[in-house]
Amino acid sequence: MVSILLPFILSFWQTKSAPEPIQVEGYTMGTTYHITYFDSRNRNFKSSIDSVLQKVNHSINAYDAASEVSRFNTSQHGIAFGLPHLQIILKKSEEVYKDSKGAFDPTVMPLVNAWGFGPGKAVTLNKTSVDSLKSFIGFDKIRMTRDSLIKLDPRVQLDFGGIGQGYGADVITAFLKSKGIKNLLVELGGEGMAFGKNLQKNKYWTIGILDPNSTRDNQFYKAYTEIKDQSFTTAGNYFNYREIDGKKYSHTIDPASGYPAAMAILSASVFGKDCTTADAWDTAFMVMGHTKAISFLKKHKDLQAILMYTSQSGSTAIYISPEIKNNVTLER
Repeated sequence: MVSILLPFILSFWQTKSAPEPIQVEGYTMGTTYHITYFDSRNRNFKSSIDSVLQKVNHSINAYDAASEVSRFNTSQHGIAFGLPHLQIILKKSEEVYKDSKGAFDPTVMPLVNAWGFGPGKAVTLNKTSVDSLKSFIGFDKIRMTRDSLIKLDPRVQLDFGGIGQGYGADVITAFLKSKGIKNLLVELGGEGMAFGKNLQKNKYWTIGILDPNSTRDNQFYKAYTEIKDQSFTTAGNYFNYREIDGKKYSHTIDPASGYPAAMAILSASVFGKDCTTADAWDTAFMVMGHTKAISFLKKHKDLQAILMYTSQSGSTAIYISPEIKNNVTLER
């Protein structure tokens, strides 16, 4: 999903003896990326990173009309796999789709478009039209073979907005680690990976998570968390919504109902071993709601999360996985 919660990367304190970081910035997947790493050889990998990301975009970005996923979306029967990225992200998507009981579902693209949150044209919806679109939503409408992605219904379309930026962060991280980089912070549209330490401060990397009361023009942070060799992702409904007849609709679409998710949950920040998985689960948690998400987290210790939601009293409540509580600082 296109994340709207860009993490606050704590600024560096300059010291005479501290090594200088390499900082790389750019634009990809409709958002920005920011990368900081330490390299004794002082190499700048920006051109290589941009080249890697261009290939990822050309495979999974639905806003790129020439991408593999766009060609699949406009095809009648499917396509042959070209670059490896589409097949990789589909396998992870299917895994989370099954484990989340359909809360995460990249075949939701027709609904995303219809509600005005995708590259397609928004339409006027009612229960009949929503039910019609739902009839060709679901992973059972596609089939993967060794070399092809097949449509079982020509109307099926895929959207990797809820997982693609996390995958992009994983690809960049893998590239940097292949070059021998051990201390790095990768952030792509608010999703990222942190390994090693911020050598300037000799501390683990720290990110911030936006307060749900933030506005687009006044953004401030509710929590700061130290990251130790983990991914970090955040999904939320702070700014990305559509207003129809005076009512605000979230950009997070519930595949089961066909409507924007209407839950008390305000944001889901997820931490795990890889960013692709965490990114998919922050989307799933926004659809599931905080109660089901907390129940899932208690049974799956490979993921941790900070969930912000509206309590019954109307105030903002926060759930923090026990495994990371000592790494989290809340603003009062």
